[in-house]
Amino acid sequence: MSGFSPDWLALREPADHAARNPQVLAAVGAAFASRQSLTIVDLGCGAGSNLRGTYSALPARQYWTLVDFDPALLAVARERLTAWADEAEALGEELVLRKGDKSLTVDFRKADLNTDLEWVLGWQPDLVTAAALFDLTSVRWLERFVASLASQRLPLYTALTYDGRESWEPAHPADAKMLAAFNHHQHSDKGFGPAAGPEATETLAQAFRKSGSAVTVGESPWVLDAGSAALTRELTAGIAAAVAETGHVDAETIASWLAARAKAGSGRIGHQDLWARPV
Repeated sequence: MSGFSPDWLALREPADHAARNPQVLAAVGAAFASRQSLTIVDLGCGAGSNLRGTYSALPARQYWTLVDFDPALLAVARERLTAWADEAEALGEELVLRKGDKSLTVDFRKADLNTDLEWVLGWQPDLVTAAALFDLTSVRWLERFVASLASQRLPLYTALTYDGRESWEPAHPADAKMLAAFNHHQHSDKGFGPAAGPEATETLAQAFRKSGSAVTVGESPWVLDAGSAALTRELTAGIAAAVAETGHVDAETIASWLAARAKAGSGRIGHQDLWARPV
């Protein structure tokens, strides 16, 4: 799977946390409200943002296993979690953290979710979670993933899956053309085969419903404004680069659109959160 830089992950983290759908997260918390402790596996953990965005809704004692293919990102996750916690202690390969009234033990594992998926899910956590991951995977991989979860009756909470919707102010004549080309690029192979892209959440939801799971979906858009200027610059530069790779939009139009997006304004980037649990 394509890698992501620690700087990009740090830049997007505040927007990710602000965008999470509170009703979906509350439903996850309610499912485990009677528990004193919980084991969680976080897939494609990056720099640990999903843990930081989810932990407050979960029981007082949490055991996290953070999984990523990139050992450099796992090292960054360890560093950032140590700095984020109120207290942090290294016990061998694990981190023991205190944040508010929560106690978190965190383990870090390198794994390839193409070849090691069943091994990872075989750890049988109480909860599987991920953020900004599944739009990068293929429909075939998603169906395999849901089948493996369903066979072990494992629940899934996933946040911030791109849904293909964008809007910008002020508008630009090329907005629709740029979005269509970008969404075409989102279906390119990110390491799992042709990516599901904007259809990922619906693919997950349908597969879970067929397996007999209860599914809750909620919107979690990034809302960008003048205070998000740095994120907007990086995001739109990335969109422009992806569109250029498709060849669907000429270079002059891309440059004009990118210049317009660099001006003060606002944007809304669509994502969806999903909670699926066996019934």
